[in-house]
Amino acid sequence: MIESQVNRCVIDGELVELDDLRYTPAGLARVGLKIRHVSSQQEAGIARQVKCDIPAISLDAAALKASKLLLGQQVRVEGFLAQRSLRNSQLILHIDNIILK
Repeated sequence: MIESQVNRCVIDGELVELDDLRYTPAGLARVGLKIRHVSSQQEAGIARQVKCDIPAISLDAAALKASKLLLGQQVRVEGFLAQRSLRNSQLILHIDNIILK
């Protein structure tokens, strides 16, 4: 039995890419998007400026909500990280909650 591990992410940022709403073969709503995060973080006692674009995907109710957003809006997204696919080990954020800020 595999013990459950924590894999939760919360990121604030600007919506910089938003794909059209599509549906999976199983009939689930799906939207791909990208969040641009900019902040100042403390690392080893030193302020570090952080800027990154985070690829993400949302399914079902979160996808329907995301599809109504506009580029440039500030959002907070919550979800988990996973490989993009079996053949592509790039990480992608799977959003299960998105909040307009």
